[in-house]
Amino acid sequence: MRKLKRSTSTAVLVATLTGTAALATAAPASAADYRCTTSSASVDDPAYSGPVTDNYNFKVTLCAKRVSGVIYAYAHTSWDGPVWFVNQTDVLDAARFHLQIKKSASGPDPVVKYKNSYGIEYKLEHGNTAGNSSYTTPVLKYTAGSGRYLADGNIQLDWNNDGKSYRTTLFSASPTA
Repeated sequence: MRKLKRSTSTAVLVATLTGTAALATAAPASAADYRCTTSSASVDDPAYSGPVTDNYNFKVTLCAKRVSGVIYAYAHTSWDGPVWFVNQTDVLDAARFHLQIKKSASGPDPVVKYKNSYGIEYKLEHGNTAGNSSYTTPVLKYTAGSGRYLADGNIQLDWNNDGKSYRTTLFSASPTA
C-alpha cells in the first residue's frame, strides 16, 4: 500500500475548505426567527338562522421579524367550517385577509404598510370534505426606520344576502420585532 505524503499546504487547504463549507451551511446571524401570536374567533353567517351550524371557527397566527432593517410579516389562517359550505360559491360575495405592518407606538399603532390577500375566498369556499382548510398570506415587506414593528391583521367577509359589505373579524397582533 502506498503512503500519501501530506504537505502543510494541503492540510491548510483542506482545513480552509472545511471551514468554508461549515460557514456556508450555517444559518446567517441576521435571519432572525419570526415572532408570532395565535388567536381564534368564531364567525357566524348573518344571513342564515336555521338549525344547522354555519360558523367558521378561525385560528390566525400573525408573525413578524426584522432582518437588517426590513420588517417581514405574514399571517397563517386555518379554520373549521360548515361541511355544507364546501364548494358553495354563493355563501360569500367576497373575502380577504387584511395584513398590516404597524409601528409600535404609545397609543394606537400606526399602519405603515398593508396588503389585502384575496386568495382566502377560494379556500373558504373549497375546503376539504369536512369544511376545513387553511391559507397563508404572501409575505409583506417594509423597510423600517428605528423603533419596533409588528404584524396585525383581520379577516373581512362579505356574506351573500346580508345586505352589507365586508364585516371585519379582528385577531391579536404579533409581538414586536
